[in-house]
Amino acid sequence: GKGWAETERYFDRLPAKAKGKVRPPVWGLSRHSAGMCVRFETEATAITAKWSLLSKNLAMNHMPATGVSGLDLYAQDAQGRWRWVTVGRPGGQTNKARLIAGIPAGRRTWMLYLPLYNGTESLEIGVKPGTYLRPLPARPKPIVFYGTSIMQGGCASRPAMVHSAILGRRLDRPTLNLGFSGNGTMDPELAELMGELDACCYVIDCLPNMPADAVAQRTEPLVRILRKARPAVPIVLVEDRTYQNAWLSPGHRRRNDTSRAALRKAYDRLVAAGVKDLHYVEGETLFGDDGEATVDGSHATDLGFMRQADALEPLLRKLLL
Repeated sequence: GKGWAETERYFDRLPAKAKGKVRPPVWGLSRHSAGMCVRFETEATAITAKWSLLSKNLAMNHMPATGVSGLDLYAQDAQGRWRWVTVGRPGGQTNKARLIAGIPAGRRTWMLYLPLYNGTESLEIGVKPGTYLRPLPARPKPIVFYGTSIMQGGCASRPAMVHSAILGRRLDRPTLNLGFSGNGTMDPELAELMGELDACCYVIDCLPNMPADAVAQRTEPLVRILRKARPAVPIVLVEDRTYQNAWLSPGHRRRNDTSRAALRKAYDRLVAAGVKDLHYVEGETLFGDDGEATVDGSHATDLGFMRQADALEPLLRKLLL
């Protein structure tokens, strides 16, 4: 989940050279470790973790500390499926937790996800001295997700429940989470940085942060920057999720409709101009149709993230064949 090696802090999401190039709020949010994970193999019968955090603010008023600042541990079972194991619950800026003990003997592959809305300053994984443990190499060609607070993970109960991470497990692909809370606005500087990445697919999901006029102005330049840098990499444009109270809120309904209309027009123009391998996902049912998938009408619960993953998976699976 780390796209660049030359970062100011090890667990930053953007390279050091982005400082001063991207807007200050984007830079600040890039210090959060959203989407990053550690993959390793061990025969340990118990696993402990120590981690320190950038901010003392462990939770938000609509998102629990386990998602904002906690760890999330998965392991592969005998069939190769990723199965949830446990969370590391944060109690302060410096934390130590016995994640699991009493594991049956045997060598297993593990994946430990890092906090979504806090920066990770340091991380240590502890096993009994003399126990076999090795890190697994980074996998090439990630799916790059660029978007908003929802994309960053608001408001998952734990780090592995953001839809980019769910899709990474389902598709067995590395993913990069470039969600920037309130600041996923199709910035050309971000497009240029993303173009540096050897991605297998770009997923652009910025409409929740953008009114229609901004969508109309910025969609085509962003796509053209990416297409120039990566001529053969699929690009997926995703409409905004429906505000879950839009059925009773004309303002929210209007915001959804106008932003989507602007995105669709930009997509049609790009296709008509000959831009290849450009794809479109409608947003009306990204959260389902029962109104039960958010914490506040906008930000997803774990159910909302599962439904977004369900909506995106068929297209991504087809594109990555």
